Amino acid sequence: MKQKGNIGVTTENIFPVIKKFLYSENEIFIREIVSNAVDATQKLRTLASKGELKGETGDLTVRVTVDKKKGTLTVSDRGIGMTAEEIDRYINQIAFSGANDFLDKYKDDAQAIIGHFGLGFYSSFMVSKKVEIVTKSWQEGAQAVKWSCDGSPEYKIEDAKREDRGTDIVMYIDDDCKDFLEEAKVEQLLKKFCHFLPVPVAFGKKKDWKDGKQVETEEDNVINDTTPLWTKKPSDLKDEDYKAFYRELYPMSDEPLFWIHLNVDYPFHLTGVLYFPKVRSNFDLQKNKIQLYCNQVFVTEEVEGIVPDFLTLLHGVIDSPDIPLNVSRSYLQSDQNVKKISTYISKKVSDRLSSLFKTDRADFEAKWDDIKIFIHYGMLSETDFYDKASKFALLKDTDGKFYTYDEYNTLIKDQQTDKDGNLIYLYANNKEAEFSYIEAAQRKGYNVLLMDGELDPAMVGMFEQKFEKCRFNRVDADVVDRLIVKDDAQTGEALDAGKQELLQGVFQTQMPKLAGTEFHVETQAMGETAAPIVITQSEYMRRMKDMAKLQPGMAFYGEMPNMMNIVLNTDHQLIKTVLADSEKAVGEALKPIDAEIAGLTARRDAINQQNKDLKWDEIPQERKDDLSATEKEMEEQKQKKTAVMGEYAADNKVVHQLIDLALLQNGLLRGEALNNFVRRSIELI
Repeated sequence: MKQKGNIGVTTENIFPVIKKFLYSENEIFIREIVSNAVDATQKLRTLASKGELKGETGDLTVRVTVDKKKGTLTVSDRGIGMTAEEIDRYINQIAFSGANDFLDKYKDDAQAIIGHFGLGFYSSFMVSKKVEIVTKSWQEGAQAVKWSCDGSPEYKIEDAKREDRGTDIVMYIDDDCKDFLEEAKVEQLLKKFCHFLPVPVAFGKKKDWKDGKQVETEEDNVINDTTPLWTKKPSDLKDEDYKAFYRELYPMSDEPLFWIHLNVDYPFHLTGVLYFPKVRSNFDLQKNKIQLYCNQVFVTEEVEGIVPDFLTLLHGVIDSPDIPLNVSRSYLQSDQNVKKISTYISKKVSDRLSSLFKTDRADFEAKWDDIKIFIHYGMLSETDFYDKASKFALLKDTDGKFYTYDEYNTLIKDQQTDKDGNLIYLYANNKEAEFSYIEAAQRKGYNVLLMDGELDPAMVGMFEQKFEKCRFNRVDADVVDRLIVKDDAQTGEALDAGKQELLQGVFQTQMPKLAGTEFHVETQAMGETAAPIVITQSEYMRRMKDMAKLQPGMAFYGEMPNMMNIVLNTDHQLIKTVLADSEKAVGEALKPIDAEIAGLTARRDAINQQNKDLKWDEIPQERKDDLSATEKEMEEQKQKKTAVMGEYAADNKVVHQLIDLALLQNGLLRGEALNNFVRRSIELI
């Protein structure tokens, strides 16, 4: 027979559309063509199981071959094949899917049929200038036929010779796609898209080394595993099976922490295995490691929407025929099943974590540092997950002990409740860098949490919203006596204003100029045994800067300078000595300056009193000029005072040593300043 005609499409431009827009990447054609061959094979198996096929099925391997001389890539199967009428119906009428008709007829018995769209075959034209189909139906007495098309709407069907049932799809690769004739490229794509297809897929023969070169053997080079781990019963698998499958999926990765086997039949079909990997840092780089399959056909690694966002950090495989895909199988469509699947996976993960916590808490604690990023991400992302995870999520203190949220509340409520009834959680981000602050808090009987995770800045904010009447303070946010303010808080005797100003001025003038950092000196009576000088940082500002790293919308805070408080312990003997020496050295020089400032201050206050009931434009110009001159002179006197204190302090080695010790303790002493500190230390010794 011979037949010519036009493919039943609604536009003359269907092939340019297919080439450019039908699929996101042209390499997808390999998946579609091989999947169609697997479909045909699965249909044959169904017919055989129903007794409709006469004779044996025989070898059902799908074979992929490359002929570089002819410029062809061919996919061959021994499935059900097609008659001329079926070609006319399923190939010439685009989007009239043969799979749909077959499923309607055999919906109770059909094995996994991949295609649902009727467009997969036409993906071949993305890379081909001509495509031929040579096919013979499984039906007795069928005539083999050949269909050909050069990428225009015109096609040709004619009788052909083929001894066996099945189909060959022969693609004449386009000049700009010649890389699809390279064996290495084709094998790479077959392993990517067809690695777990349920029918053997062979690409040539296996090769072996002989006489110093590679030679082909007689054994088929089967590139896929037809029964991957997720298709098996969990009861039939051992831990090593799961680990081996993980190594197959991610050859260069560390061993997973643990895994979750998914297997549900109602209200949707879903199988798969999700692994908790070891996360080193920067969790964003670890996303999109879950592979989505539809009846063992690879679809995508972009699983947002199916898997809750926080679980996209996991690795593994999900396979479901109930996930709705668009024509290219590469993009998810909105559907209730997707939401149900997402909810199910989230619940399955929380149940598994809860089970691990209850059955072997010691092992759960040992893995906590590796798994907390998943749990914290989930708690921040989903309220429902927080409610479940709050029963097994842990807090870790600086001594390495673990507590549930309720356990920790009980531990600290007596000792760490302030005068207003707030429970104060103290924490450190770096045990080594903040050691002295941790030690000071522990001497007071306080417990300090270690919160060194990437998401801990956000967790602190969430805890303050979720926990009842609480506040979180980092141990270096203030001096230890002010971290948790008690009714019975006892402090030493405060200095009078003049002595405070002198002491603050002496130290302020010697603070280093560090880019992005501002220092403010204050005094506090902290007891004779406390450190003579302590650097603290505002909890609020530091937290805002931490959050700015996670949330681009808060970048404003990230650009603000670090605000450091230099707290001088007026009870410490070294500070008392500096104060006494300062009074002796500059006291007389400062008296006339202080007297002048006091007089100018009184004059400014008198002028302001005269002006208090007047609008600015009602104040006489003479009085405005007087006020301006007074304020200018006051500023000059203050600068003069600062200069006197600075000149004295510049040669005071104790002042510089105390400042450098505080800076060194906080990692702020570097370069020349550090070298000067070492020299001065040797001199003082």
